[in-house]
Amino acid sequence: MEAAVAIIGLLFVLFVLAGVLVTVKAVKAAKRGVDRTVAQARRTVEDTTLRARQLAQPGVVGELAQLRLSLRTSMRATQEVLHGGSPDDASLSEAIGLFERLSAHGHELDDELKRLEREPDRATIGARLPDLRERLERITHSAESLRWAARDRARRFAEDDLASLSDQIDVEAGALRHWTRVEDATDPLRDPVPDRPQSAAVPGETKSPGQGQPTEGHARSGAAAGPSDAAARSWGPTPEDPLAITARDPRTQPSYPWQKAPRTEDTTR
Repeated sequence: MEAAVAIIGLLFVLFVLAGVLVTVKAVKAAKRGVDRTVAQARRTVEDTTLRARQLAQPGVVGELAQLRLSLRTSMRATQEVLHGGSPDDASLSEAIGLFERLSAHGHELDDELKRLEREPDRATIGARLPDLRERLERITHSAESLRWAARDRARRFAEDDLASLSDQIDVEAGALRHWTRVEDATDPLRDPVPDRPQSAAVPGETKSPGQGQPTEGHARSGAAAGPSDAAARSWGPTPEDPLAITARDPRTQPSYPWQKAPRTEDTTR
């Protein structure tokens, strides 16, 4: 009795621990989803603000907004390509490491551009714009190089896989077109072979010792039979028989939705 109570208590503790673990995982997953949604909404608001500032405030402030928008767009596109292809291609891990180092320079440049937006001295901003523009071009060029290299690699893998699949399909199509020889003489698709030689032996026929020479009656009947009788008494394929396709049973053929239903008068016949 005590052992049963101990087992029940142990099972209860295990169920409680399992419920706690499931609850913690669900809470963490929900928190990650909320954080992801908030981050995406913040990025959308910032991008919309930069586009509006670029159009509404021409001059230095508008150019700073354009630089920030170009940097964010290029870095985000490269990140999506690399992280999207990494599950299928392990070789992109080194490229992701390089992109993380490049992202540090990108964040630094974005923070500097953000600080300059609040700078009241427009002349100082205009003097630093060429250097900032050069840094932006170097960062975006490196990001585009990684992005297009990853895309070219994925496209090459897709082309190689398609070529291999096409070769396999060609081999299978050739195997499906390999017709088999019909062994059944009663098959309606089997073509008769004319002018069968008279010396064709009947399969399974054996001669007894006393039947070495045919009698006169047998000779006459054999002469009267002729080639047509010899061809009629023989069955089975010969080397000169043509190749034929094995006929399908109409009752076992599958029906497709685009086929018309057979007429009643055909089925009754």
